[in-house]
Amino acid sequence: MNKKLPPLNALKAFESAARHLNFTKAADDLFVTQAAVSHQIKLLEDFLGVSLFHRRNRLLELTEIGAQYFEDIQPLLEQIASATEKVKLKNSRQILSISTTPSFGMHWLVPRLNEFHKKYPDIEVRLTTASQDEGLLGKDIDVAIYYGSGNWQNLEAIELVQARIMILASPEYLRENPISKPEDLEGKNLIHVCSHTKWKQMAEHLNLNHIDAESGPMYSTTSMGIQAAKHRQGVVVANRMLAQDEIEEGSVIEPFVTDVYDEKAFYVVYPPQMKEVAKVQHFVEWITHEIEGSYK
Repeated sequence: MNKKLPPLNALKAFESAARHLNFTKAADDLFVTQAAVSHQIKLLEDFLGVSLFHRRNRLLELTEIGAQYFEDIQPLLEQIASATEKVKLKNSRQILSISTTPSFGMHWLVPRLNEFHKKYPDIEVRLTTASQDEGLLGKDIDVAIYYGSGNWQNLEAIELVQARIMILASPEYLRENPISKPEDLEGKNLIHVCSHTKWKQMAEHLNLNHIDAESGPMYSTTSMGIQAAKHRQGVVVANRMLAQDEIEEGSVIEPFVTDVYDEKAFYVVYPPQMKEVAKVQHFVEWITHEIEGSYK
C-alpha cells in the first residue's frame, strides 16, 4: 500500500471523542488520560492538516470536515474490529457449556461425545448436570438437554426423538420370575423412577387393574432404576433412549413388546440469542443427526 495511513491510536482517539463529544469520556473508553486523548487528536489534525473539533470553553463540537471524517471512518473501524474478532475465534478454542439431565448424560451423551470432538476439534465441551433452570441458559450454559413437554418460555426447543417406554428386567430375574405376558406382572417387584407415572401409564395401557402401580422402590434417576433392574431387583419401565446400551449388551431385556410412548421427550434447548452462534449450531446439528441415525 503506497498511500500513507494515519496512526491507528490517533484514529481510535478521534472516533471515541467524536462519538462522545467529550475527551474525558473518550479517555475512559480507551483507558488512557484526557491529556493522552488530546495529544492523539492533535497528532491526527497535524497529519491531516485540518481542525477536526471546535473547542469552545467546555463544549466540544465537530467541524464540518471532522463530522464528515467521523462518518467515513467509523464503519471502517467497526469492520476492522469485526474482522479481527473473526480471526481470533477461528484460531482459538471455543468453550461450549452444555447442561443435561444425569440419566441422558450418562446413558446417551457422554458415550458419544468423542464423535462430536472428532468432528469439531476446536470446540471444547464443558458438560454439567443441573436442574432445568432457564435462567442459566445464555449465561453460564450455552445449550441444554431438557426432559418435558417442550413448552418452555423464551427458549428454542427441538424435540430429539419420540421414544418408546419399555418394561425391562435382567435375564436372571426373569428366569426366577417368568414374565411373558402382561398378567405375569402381578406380584412382581415394580421399580419406579421419580414417580409412579410410568407404571400407571403402562398398567392403564395394558388394562392391568390387578397390579398395584404404586408399590415398589423408587429411584431419583433413570440410571439408578435401570441399574436396580440390571442387578435383579425387579422390573422397571424406562425410556428406550436411556436403556439402549444395557439392552444392546443384554444386561436387561424386554419380556414382551409394548407400543407405549413416553408422554414426555428429550429436547435440545437454547435461548433465541444463541441461535446464530456457530458452536451452538454445530452441537444442535450434530445431536439431532446422531439421534436420528440411532432411533430410526
